[in-house]
Amino acid sequence: MPRQVVVVGAGVIGLSCARLLQQTGYVVTIVARDFPAPFETTDPIAKINYASPWGGAHNRWVPPHPSLPAHLTRDHALSLRTYTHMKRLHTAHPYTAGITFMKGIEYVERPGPEYLALAKDGPDALRLPGSFRLLDSSEFPRDGRVTWGCEYDTWCVNPMVYCSFLLRQFVHRGGKVVTREVRRPEEIFSLDAELLRVSPNEGGGMIAAVVNASGTGLVPDPNMTITRGQTCLVAEDCDATVTRQNADGSWTFCVPRGFDGGTVIGGTKELNNWDVKPSAKVREELLRKFTEMYPKILGGQKQLTVLRDIVGRRPTRNGGPRIEGELVPGAGFVMHAYGLGGRGYELSWGVAEAVVEGVERHVTGGEAKL
Repeated sequence: MPRQVVVVGAGVIGLSCARLLQQTGYVVTIVARDFPAPFETTDPIAKINYASPWGGAHNRWVPPHPSLPAHLTRDHALSLRTYTHMKRLHTAHPYTAGITFMKGIEYVERPGPEYLALAKDGPDALRLPGSFRLLDSSEFPRDGRVTWGCEYDTWCVNPMVYCSFLLRQFVHRGGKVVTREVRRPEEIFSLDAELLRVSPNEGGGMIAAVVNASGTGLVPDPNMTITRGQTCLVAEDCDATVTRQNADGSWTFCVPRGFDGGTVIGGTKELNNWDVKPSAKVREELLRKFTEMYPKILGGQKQLTVLRDIVGRRPTRNGGPRIEGELVPGAGFVMHAYGLGGRGYELSWGVAEAVVEGVERHVTGGEAKL
């Protein structure tokens, strides 16, 4: 049977899928328009649709609950799998993978049933790894609006250090890369074998599967949209990832990048907003809210040192990410893995495991849907 797979997309999902497929024994080629490069030299306008450089790139637990969309139960399982992979990578490559483990802090002004259930049942109900504790009200921000809080073990990454690490691992282990813009995943099946750097197989097709890790999907999907996020990168380091859900639906958060990458302060979540320009007024408000909530980051300074405004487009799919296989007539098997919105990093290895399982089921004659 053919054992060659082509992955479309070199964001965090494509790179994770490519590495895990490679480890499973497949010959893998990545075809993408954009590849990891130093964040400091990445053009924010030209590369705005390459979502991975702009991500907060950390893990925060999103508890599933019967009152919430059903896909969150699946997504939580994917985040648990990802945590395990991140722990393993950090242990094996503590200085080069771009991963940092630290505390995560959550503040909620108006907790929903998922948080109240977590307070009642404890972290064991969600199989959370590491330590977890509910915060005492004396540990809440001083403004008096937060009514629920917790602290847990988590991870964050420096996005382009981490993605470059994955790409380097992939290439050093024989993986091939092709820089090319693809408009449909089916297009891969018609590309020249020499371009893809794969070899035809006797008795079977040239390619066992195409993995569609394009972010936006590259296929007609009425459930796809984008979520615009504006954040601000500051030079100061923070000692934890801190997230606050405000009663008006807005968010205040920070994600330390580690590896001399500063800290991302955010942020906004704006569905269907395609504006590429950051707002100075929004930046001022983001920084004000965060320093009032968590003044510890100032370290005695009067204000934070702004390095860069960041605007990113998070490919978002209503109803949750699409992780399923499709046999395209006249082309071949496509394993979809797109539409993760702002959760690409925190679900990445779980999605990669699901992709490998789907490809394996197809190769062995089974179904491929998670």
